[in-house]
Amino acid sequence: MSTASTRRDVPAGTSIPYASGEPAAALRDGDTLDVLVVGGGGAGLSAAVFAAIAGLRTAVIERTEYVGGTTAYTAGTTWVPGTRHAAGVGAQDSKAEARRFLDAAIGAHAPTDLREALLDLGPEAVAVMEAGSKVDYVARPLHPDYLTQLPGARLAGRALEPLTFDGAVLGDRLALVRPPLPEFTAFNGMSIERDDIGHLAGAHPTEESRRHLLALRRNYRDAVREHGCDARRTMGNALIARLLHSLDEAGVPVLTRSEVTSVERDGDAWSVVVNEDGVELTLTVSHLIFGSGGFNRDPRRRAALLPGHSMQWCPGAPGHTGQAHGIIDALGGRYGTAAFSHTFYAPVSTRRRADGSWAVFPHFVMDRAKPHMIVVDQNGHRYLNEATSYHLFGNQMLMHDHEDPGAATPSFLITDATGMRKYGLGMVRPFQRERQLREYLEDGYLVRADSLEDLADQLGVPAGALRETVERSNGPAARGEDPDFHRGMNEYQRFNGDPASETGAPNIAPVEGAPYFAVRIYPGDIGAATGFVTDAAAAVLGPDGERLGGVFAVGNDMQSVMGGTYPAPGITIGPGLVFAYAAVRDIIGGPLPGAETLVPTPGW
Repeated sequence: MSTASTRRDVPAGTSIPYASGEPAAALRDGDTLDVLVVGGGGAGLSAAVFAAIAGLRTAVIERTEYVGGTTAYTAGTTWVPGTRHAAGVGAQDSKAEARRFLDAAIGAHAPTDLREALLDLGPEAVAVMEAGSKVDYVARPLHPDYLTQLPGARLAGRALEPLTFDGAVLGDRLALVRPPLPEFTAFNGMSIERDDIGHLAGAHPTEESRRHLLALRRNYRDAVREHGCDARRTMGNALIARLLHSLDEAGVPVLTRSEVTSVERDGDAWSVVVNEDGVELTLTVSHLIFGSGGFNRDPRRRAALLPGHSMQWCPGAPGHTGQAHGIIDALGGRYGTAAFSHTFYAPVSTRRRADGSWAVFPHFVMDRAKPHMIVVDQNGHRYLNEATSYHLFGNQMLMHDHEDPGAATPSFLITDATGMRKYGLGMVRPFQRERQLREYLEDGYLVRADSLEDLADQLGVPAGALRETVERSNGPAARGEDPDFHRGMNEYQRFNGDPASETGAPNIAPVEGAPYFAVRIYPGDIGAATGFVTDAAAAVLGPDGERLGGVFAVGNDMQSVMGGTYPAPGITIGPGLVFAYAAVRDIIGGPLPGAETLVPTPGW
C-alpha cells in the first residue's frame, strides 16, 4: 500500500545533503538502504546508531528542523536494569527482582514477553551502545524507582544518565540538536545538569555555589561568543548530541525537514519516497524503523484517545503529528488496547513567552513534593498526594475530574513565603526578589496574595473551604504528618523532598506565613503510551498477528512495554534504546559487535 504522494521528476544521482553545515553523507535518488529510520528522536537515533554499528546501510529522516524530539527536552534518564553501572554504585539487583517489580507495576497492561525482552537485552544494548558509539552513561548512588513500595523496587542502579557533552566537537552540526526548553536553562540559555540544580536551589554552602555558578556562567559566555549558543550540552540534550556525533562519524545521512510520503512493497523490499524541502527521492529499503514520537500532536488521534485534552497542555516537541502513523496504518499496523492510560502524564503550568509561543512547564520534582506546598481543586479541597509520581498525579487529576466534572482542571499549586523563597513555584525560580516576580504576576502566571481569603478570591475558589483545607493540613503538617494523603509514603517521594525540612519530614511543612502564592496546573501529556502492537523484537504486527515484513516501531510509536504505567524514571527512553537494539539485532540475526564487552551481572 502507499500514502498519497505528489512526485516530481528528480534526475538520477540528485543528492540531498544535511540541512546545515557541510554534508558528511548524503542520499541519492535510487539509493538502496538496509535500514531507513523514520524519526530523529532518542529512539530513532539509537536505532540508526545500532544499525551503523551492525554495518548496515542506514539513513535517518526527520520532519522538523532539529533532531532530538522530546528526548532533547528531558533529563535523558535511561531505565535499564542489569548493566555494569549498577555494580558501580553498589546496587544489589537481579533479573528476578526486576521482573517481580515490573510484574507488580504493569500486570496485564502489557505482554510479559516484552518485559522479558527488556530485561534480557537491556544490559547487552547498553554495552553495545557504549562500546560502539560516543554515548556514555553513569548511575547515581541514589536514583530510586518511582513505586518503591512495590516488591522488587530498587533505590539505585537501574536509572542511567548520559554524561555531559562538549557540543563544540559537532561544529556547525550542533545547530541540528533541538535546543533545551528555555524554562529549564539558567542565565537566559545555559544548559544545566542535575548537579547544577542543587547550586541554583541553594542546597550547597553559599560560597561553594557562588564559585560553581560563576565558573558555569563564564564558560557559557565564552561558548556563546565562540559558537553563538551554549556548547555544553547536558541531560537529554547531551544524549542527542552524542547520538548525532556517533552517526556523523559513521557517515550516516541524517535528513531534517524531510518526510516519507509513500511506501510500497517492491519484491522483498520497500520502495520509499522521501521529500526534503520539495525534492523527492525514491529509495529501495529493506527495513523501516519508525520512531516518530507517538500520536500526541495528531488532532484526529488525540480527539479519539484524549478527548477534551487541550494540545496546549502537551510539553512535548512539535514533531509527533501522527503523519508517520498514517503510513503504518496503511501498511496494516494496529494500535494496542490494553494500556492503563493512552499517554504518560505530568502536572503542567503554562505561560505565553515574549515571542508569542506557549511555555508548558512540567512540575516533575522541583516544587510540589517539597514542604510548604499543597494542591487544591476548584472547590478549595485537597484531593491527592502532592509528592506522588508525576504520572500518577496526572491520572489522579483526570480521575477527580471524572468524579466531579471540571473540579481538577485547573488545580492550584499553593505555597507560602517560605516555600516560594526556598523552592520557587513552576517557572518561578527560588530566591527571587519581589521585583523579579513582577513579570509573572503581571501576565497572570503567578498569583500573589497577603491572605488566604484574597488568594481564594483571585483563584475563584470558596474562601472558607480553602482556609479550612489549609488549617486541616497545617495541624498534622507541623508534626511532619499527612494523615489524609500520606505524603512521603515511599523512598521516591522522600527523595524528591527536602531533607532539611524543619518538621523532619522531607515532603511536609505547614503552609503559613504571607504572602501566599499559586500557579494553575493542568494534566499534561508528556508522551504516548498507546502505539503500534509489536512482537518482542519491535516488529510491527498486522491484524492477524503476523509481521508486516521489515517494519519496526520503537519509542513512543511502539505500544508501551510498561502498558501505560510509569514505575520508574526513564521508562520511555530506556525501552526506546533497548527495543531499537532488539530491532537491529533481529535484522542481522544475532548480537551486534560490542556485545562481547558485556560484563555479566550476577543474578542476570
